[in-house]
Amino acid sequence: MRAELRPAYVLHRQPYRESSLLLEAFSLDVGRVGLVARGARSGKGGKAGLLQPFVPLLLSWSGRGELATLTGAEGRGGLAPLTGTALISAFYLNELLLRLLQRHDPHEELFHAYELALQRLAAVPQQPEWTLRLFEKALLQELGYGLLLEHEAHSGSAIQPERRYCYHVQQGPLPADAAMQAGPVLHGATLLALAAEQGADERVLVEAKTLMRTILAQYLGARPLRSRELFRQTYAGRATPPAADHED
Repeated sequence: MRAELRPAYVLHRQPYRESSLLLEAFSLDVGRVGLVARGARSGKGGKAGLLQPFVPLLLSWSGRGELATLTGAEGRGGLAPLTGTALISAFYLNELLLRLLQRHDPHEELFHAYELALQRLAAVPQQPEWTLRLFEKALLQELGYGLLLEHEAHSGSAIQPERRYCYHVQQGPLPADAAMQAGPVLHGATLLALAAEQGADERVLVEAKTLMRTILAQYLGARPLRSRELFRQTYAGRATPPAADHED
C-alpha cells in the first residue's frame, strides 16, 4: 500500500553518500522528521530541485526511528520565490524550528503559522519584522511558553497602552515603576499589539523585537543563530540595511 502523502516543508538538507540527501522536514501531522532521500541527487529521477527549503510539498516516508526513508515527493505549489531579506528571514524561521522542536512531536497550528509566515514574507518581502514577531509568538505558544500580553502578571489588571511595563520572562508584565528591572521595558501598546496581532508602528516593532529576543534566548541557549550571522555578513557596511536593524 502506498504511504500517505503529507503536507510538509524541508527545513534543512545536506548531501548524503554519493547520490542521496539527508533532510529535516516539518510536516503537518507528524511534526519534525528526519528523512533519507535515496538517489535524490542522481541524474535519473533526481528530486534535488524539488526538495528545497520553502517549497510547499507533499511527502511520504517509511520506517521508524530517528531517520526514515523518503518514498514520495510532490510539489503543491502556491508560494512565490523568496529573495534578499525575506529569504534570510525565512531561514531564521527554519533555524528556530530546528533548534526548538523535538522530532515526531506534532504541531498543526504551528505548521499553519509557519506557512502563513512564508506567504507574508513572499508577499511583502521588504517588511519582515512583524511577520517574524507573530511567528515567534505562535512558536512560544506551541512550546508551552505562551506570553502574557493583556493583563499584569500579579494583579491581573488590564494592560494600559501608554503605561510602561517590565516583562519578567518567568512571570509576565509588571508595572515598570513598581518592579525590579529584571527584563525588557516596553509600553503596554506593544503587548496589546502582539495580542491583537495588529497595530505595529515603529515603536512597537522595536520593543517587540527586544522582548522576543530576550525570551527566546532563554530557550535557544548560548549557541548563536547562523541566520543572524548571515544577515550581518550580507548587509555589512550598509548604512541602512533592508528592514533596518533586522538581524533575525
